[in-house]
Amino acid sequence: METIHIHTEFIKLEALLKFAALAETGGEAKNLIVDGLVTVNGELCTMRGKKIRAGDRVCLAGQELLVEQA
Repeated sequence: METIHIHTEFIKLEALLKFAALAETGGEAKNLIVDGLVTVNGELCTMRGKKIRAGDRVCLAGQELLVEQA
């Protein structure tokens, strides 16, 4: 599990995938999300604008991210 630190109240799911280098572009991130490959806190999430906050866990292809407030 990798820990990602954010300095804001939230980060959008699409931006998080790019920030964590799980997607190279916004288009790639969008496709991963829309194709149903991303879970947030154990539940499938297809909303690319989903607000991810400290304490949330995002998983893609076996890689899990834990978001923490910096």
